[in-house]
Amino acid sequence: MALVPYTENALPALAKLHNSTATFHLAGREVLLNQDWRKSGVAAVVWDAAVVLALYLELAPVELRGRPVIELGAGTGLVGIVAALLGARVTITDREPALELLSANVRANVPADLRPGSAEVSELSWGSGLERYPAGGFDLVLGADIVYLEDTFPALLATLDHLCSDTTAVLLACKLRYERDSRFLELLRERFSVEEVHFDRQRDIHVYRAVKRAPRAEL
Repeated sequence: MALVPYTENALPALAKLHNSTATFHLAGREVLLNQDWRKSGVAAVVWDAAVVLALYLELAPVELRGRPVIELGAGTGLVGIVAALLGARVTITDREPALELLSANVRANVPADLRPGSAEVSELSWGSGLERYPAGGFDLVLGADIVYLEDTFPALLATLDHLCSDTTAVLLACKLRYERDSRFLELLRERFSVEEVHFDRQRDIHVYRAVKRAPRAEL
């Protein structure tokens, strides 16, 4: 998730983003996350897309136990933490400036006996240093509200292409705020089969499932 500097905003709908903590009841536990909008902007607060995707993981028929999972642009870590609590082996990633808060939230919410191997925090800037992550080595790729800066689309697509095999599922939760958001989905459909699997009408959040198309056999 890209880091955007803090800008004061008086809209009541955004007031919750200015709270220092956010609490959720997910995966049979209370998940308490620290937030820091002033220091790190959008990467340091919990957005509705993360809440919807975490709920989807808990309630939908998604088998996570023991499966290798990676979250992109994790921000405060809600989605990756819930995946770990549900039994997945999760690599929770974001850019380096977001890692201090992300790591603290993971330590506070994933029990120490589960943490080794089940919730590892790692730096990942899309399109860069991908050789540190196994090509096609994950069963599930997660992303919540990571589609909003058009300049990042090529790097994000390259990252998904590297991480996914033709059996990997990608779950993306997003709000379609602008035309460019729909344009990303069009670009994704050039390489992946994409379907909408959930829509949270109250929060106006879509969840898409994407699977990489197998290469066509040469004639």
